[in-house]
Amino acid sequence: MIPITSELENHVLSLYEIEKRLKPLGYVIGGNWDYEQGTIDYKMADDDGYQFIRIPITAEQGLLDSPGVIVRLGTPYILTHKYEAGIDTFADNGVLQGSFNQFQEPVEPDAEVPDKYVEKGKKLIEHVEHLLL
Repeated sequence: MIPITSELENHVLSLYEIEKRLKPLGYVIGGNWDYEQGTIDYKMADDDGYQFIRIPITAEQGLLDSPGVIVRLGTPYILTHKYEAGIDTFADNGVLQGSFNQFQEPVEPDAEVPDKYVEKGKKLIEHVEHLLL
């Protein structure tokens, strides 16, 4: 995991506005959320693992599943998840592979991030800053 210094940190915004601006670009609410905290995720690549940008969010007013919730953004970071090679090799592409991978725990949930994705991630965070601030 590589934290990225960003002006996003501690900004308070409507989750609706964040989603309206970022979802069309491929950003999603991460799967491990609860009513008070979660993440906004962007999958940059699936080269030797999955490389993500992750922006933590915490509910300031309301709950994450409530209309009109206001959230505080945390420090964005870049991470790589590595999965065990060879599992479900018969499901080696597309939607079918994704349906199996979603249930597989990463072998290395905090694997080393390749340098090329650190630079790409920093540029993507700058773009998010421009869109949200």
